Amino acid sequence: MKPEADSNDITEHPRDDKSRPFLCTVCDKWYTRKHILVKHMNIHTGKYKCTECGTCCQSSAELTVHSRIHSGEKPFECSVCSKRFTRAGHLVLHSRVHSEEKPFKCTVCSHQFRSAVNLLKHSRIHTGEKPYKCRMCDEAFTWSNSLNRHMRMHMRETSQMSYV
Repeated sequence: MKPEADSNDITEHPRDDKSRPFLCTVCDKWYTRKHILVKHMNIHTGKYKCTECGTCCQSSAELTVHSRIHSGEKPFECSVCSKRFTRAGHLVLHSRVHSEEKPFKCTVCSHQFRSAVNLLKHSRIHTGEKPYKCRMCDEAFTWSNSLNRHMRMHMRETSQMSYV
């Protein structure tokens, strides 16, 4: 087993994007804060490794949640419909279906959302951000499902070319 990540071994790396100066030298991911990178490094050290499938987690809490995939345990139950969840946060999001609570509001168009992630995805409509890039051509997409649909088009083209 590799040694545990040590924050003293981590240094900032110069790059144009100053918002994420901390580099994981194992997988080339960049992080905003040193402590986040230190926690991330645990997936490479194997400190929190699943005995069932070998997946490495960043913390013991994450490993506990991961292990529920194998055990099927869903300890968090909705008091309204009895649906069960592996994570408390998933129950919180689900409960908003019953309460119709939408606490995340777009500052541009005032559209409201049940989760911050959905608001973030929505905001791309206003910013024009297209974070999903095709590796086969120059196209970029706002949503991952649009890229997936686009990639199927490339796959059809490739399979048609093999019959020619």
